[in-house]
Amino acid sequence: MGKLRVLVTNSGLQQVAIEMLKERYDVDVCPELPFPSRQQILQRISGSDAVLWFSKEKVDSEMLDKAGPNLKVLATMSAGYDHIDVKELKKRGIKFGNTPNVLNAAVAEVAVLLCLATARRLHEGRITIENNTWVPHQLKNLIGQDIQGSTVGIVGFGGIGQAIAKRLIPFEVGQIIYSGHSPKLQAKEYGAEFVPFDQLLRQSDFVIVACPLTEETREMFDEEAFNKMKPNAVLVNVARGGKALTLWSCVLNTKMWLPNYILPVILYKRL
Repeated sequence: MGKLRVLVTNSGLQQVAIEMLKERYDVDVCPELPFPSRQQILQRISGSDAVLWFSKEKVDSEMLDKAGPNLKVLATMSAGYDHIDVKELKKRGIKFGNTPNVLNAAVAEVAVLLCLATARRLHEGRITIENNTWVPHQLKNLIGQDIQGSTVGIVGFGGIGQAIAKRLIPFEVGQIIYSGHSPKLQAKEYGAEFVPFDQLLRQSDFVIVACPLTEETREMFDEEAFNKMKPNAVLVNVARGGKALTLWSCVLNTKMWLPNYILPVILYKRL
């Protein structure tokens, strides 16, 4: 019996991992950078027994039809899987794997980092220094706002949301509130209160988005949502980019699709 065929859809996977796979499998790596197109994947996936999916392209019935009946398992290195038709995989008896919880601490640290950087207007201060426009006698220049004593609202209180709450406690925030499908027993550990989404928007000084991207949450931050927020509110999105469409500041560490990078792409903009 020949080796099972494994397709890796991104050549950015470290060579040591490729070599480990080659010890047991017949490995085919899509060479296109940064990502192969959907058509390029369709041309290579046929006959695969397993696929390591490092792509923004959607895994749907068309892709699975092209893969053929040999496909037994599909895995993605991401925690999110909104680009994977899990129901279709289950229907065909194909095993699916993702990587939940692996990056909870890292994402939580980025969330707190972005809150601090925005509150203290770090990016704007750096620009004034680089451009030599710093005016030391203007006492109110770049004062920003305090995290201490503030109300922080976390949208989505799963593993990442809880890791964020844990890291906010030493900063002596005034209150941590969260919204989601239902209250979490773990919230008591962080002194966090479950509230409706609308109340979270109206009450929070900092709004941190940490929920999965679903049809329910897609574009949840529309004009109506923004109008409910405080005029000096800070919005930090460490989840998928599809949730957010006059804020004091907005910080994103995602795009509409999330590239498979270990370090996030950070966009900081004062609106």
